[in-house]
Amino acid sequence: MEWLNYHHLRYFWTVAKEGGLQKAAEKLHVSPPSISAQIRELEVALDAKLFRRSGRRNVLTDAGQIVLRYADEIFTLGGDLLSSLKQRPTTRSLRLHVGVADSLPKLITCEILKPVLELPAVHLVCREGKIEDLLAQLGSHRLDIVLADEPASSSVKFRAFNHRLGVSEVALCATAERAAALRRGFPKSLDGQPALLPAENTPLRRALESWFRARKIAPRVVAEFEDLALMKAMAARQHGFAPIPSVVLGEAVERYGLRRIGLAEGCRAEFYAITAERKVAHPAVALLTERAPKLVFG
Repeated sequence: MEWLNYHHLRYFWTVAKEGGLQKAAEKLHVSPPSISAQIRELEVALDAKLFRRSGRRNVLTDAGQIVLRYADEIFTLGGDLLSSLKQRPTTRSLRLHVGVADSLPKLITCEILKPVLELPAVHLVCREGKIEDLLAQLGSHRLDIVLADEPASSSVKFRAFNHRLGVSEVALCATAERAAALRRGFPKSLDGQPALLPAENTPLRRALESWFRARKIAPRVVAEFEDLALMKAMAARQHGFAPIPSVVLGEAVERYGLRRIGLAEGCRAEFYAITAERKVAHPAVALLTERAPKLVFG
């Protein structure tokens, strides 16, 4: 039987949490060389490199990230064991690591995550970034789920499973005065008009460009955005019209004072949860994929 030396694991965990050998040595009251030796023994036992050099710093490898997550659970559970025996309330919670594509509207993200946030024993950890980077973290088990506005492509180097949460029509919006003017002759009225659009090569941008081409419309693109909240704020300052998924149109009207010009018929925004396993085992992920289609897009 293989045995894990939890003493070595505690040294590794402390270095990762403190951000370096020196700080970990001060906390543990041992010398840095002693800690370094213990971590090397752990790496031999696990047959994996846990840290790599980046400039002057030691940063976690992919294997180190996986070991750190398990160590978090192990030492939290150990603390709960001591608290239970001493009849103190425990702080045990289930961690959910979520990656959010930066092109996903923030309000939709909040609504998707709402059922999880209402659970009393879940600790939510959110990371935002490009979908390619997030999927790499999902594949190396640093994330439990990725929320995105497109499915994982078949080119990813692990088995990714796409759970479609919902779909939304897309409305083109502007300030009340501009919207009233552009409704006349819509959609041809958009030709040559200032447009605020999502960043290039995002799913919504591709869908819109296809919609414009099909109708021989060429708006004048004055700005592009990765952050759709900023795009709506700029539209509210009369810089142009902007596309907004209908599922969050109410927020655009209430918060930004925008009005609908018209629907981009046939242009749709889709939203996905992506996991690294077909059958979702994490209870919070299972709740999210089950409830979001009804609560957000129902």
